[in-house]
Amino acid sequence: MTQIDYYLSPISPWTHMAGTRPAEIAARAGVALRYKPVDPTALFQRTGGKVLAERHESRKAYRLQELARWSERLGLPIKLQPAWFPTNPAPASYAIIAAQETGGGDLSALVTALTRACWEEERNIAEDDVIRDCLSGAGFDPALAFSGMLQGAEIYPRNLEDAIAADVFGLPFFKVGEASFWGQDRLDFLAAHLGVAV
Repeated sequence: MTQIDYYLSPISPWTHMAGTRPAEIAARAGVALRYKPVDPTALFQRTGGKVLAERHESRKAYRLQELARWSERLGLPIKLQPAWFPTNPAPASYAIIAAQETGGGDLSALVTALTRACWEEERNIAEDDVIRDCLSGAGFDPALAFSGMLQGAEIYPRNLEDAIAADVFGLPFFKVGEASFWGQDRLDFLAAHLGVAV
């Protein structure tokens, strides 16, 4: 069966901008969507990218303009400089991994809730209570915030190695076989590749 490998980080504003569209495209195309949270700092270090703090001021300024434009285009609210960014994305990533492995809820809703918590609600997605709230709201057992930590900690670094092997260098990133689509602004191309309307 065709599968979309969705490399993401819940701390990325561009994952927030992707919203529910990856899941909607996968559903329309009748393909599986596999969420693969990745440590963005480690990914950038391995592939020649730079974390935000190390980028030139012109790039930082342009990023804010682009986020504001996409927020308006998509009708998706965003705080451009939220109180809890950056924060450690690993605990929220572990929760996504554990939820996917366990099942029983809506993964798209979980990812959306976590990114919304950071980029709209200015909550710290490294905190257990925030993660539990997001898990519960998406139909998962909130106890996964604790019980899924070991499983998440095992799979999270494997996702990074998978990303490197798949030539992933930024987030969000979508792979369908050998076809690559970098960024939420390439979701139209992903849909077209799968033969569905946006």
